[in-house]
Amino acid sequence: MGYILNLETATTNCSVSIAKDGEVLVLKEHNSASYSHSEQLHLFIKEALKEASLSFKDIAAIAVSMGPGSYTGLRIGVSAAKGLCFALEIPLIAIPTLVSMASQLKIDSEARIIPMLDARRMEVYALVLDHQLNVIRETRAEIVTETSFQEFVGDYKVHLIGNGAEKCKALLKHSNFHFDTSIIPSAREMASLSYTKFTQKAFEDVAYFEPYYLKDFMLQGKTKK
Repeated sequence: MGYILNLETATTNCSVSIAKDGEVLVLKEHNSASYSHSEQLHLFIKEALKEASLSFKDIAAIAVSMGPGSYTGLRIGVSAAKGLCFALEIPLIAIPTLVSMASQLKIDSEARIIPMLDARRMEVYALVLDHQLNVIRETRAEIVTETSFQEFVGDYKVHLIGNGAEKCKALLKHSNFHFDTSIIPSAREMASLSYTKFTQKAFEDVAYFEPYYLKDFMLQGKTKK
């Protein structure tokens, strides 16, 4: 098969990878609170193609992080992906952002993984998965309280990951809760997920595909220096 170009712009990390058979060949990314995706995304695509000694004609599909996440970031990534798919006449693949985050954890034993992103105030976007990334509870926006996610802890370790997990540290006291706020969405982890969807021909309708915003958005601009 050909190569897949993966685009991740759902959060502060502007990330691009080129992969073949699920293996990353080139990764270009920069994590910045300034949300400079509009300037960086197409530059990273150009640099990744050059480093991999490829051209657009070698790309078999475009994969994009579908959200939830920053409204502005998602719009930039999806617009770029759809534009390239139209121009190159190749399929579009959508990767759930929270699943991509969860795939960064390598867990052998039975556990629960709850990837979450900050959604303003005490709210998070959260998804509940088992250690094999099967969905236990679908993604939702919710306010974090002392009783959040208690139904999933039981006898299992529960890994709360992503920047949204920072809001949970002071409230969730069960010993089986484990926190990792360092994990951010990256096009690196999209590679294996997009390859699986490519082999399954799980493609999106380029004309009608929209990001997964989850709830009403607030315009998000660059931070002032």
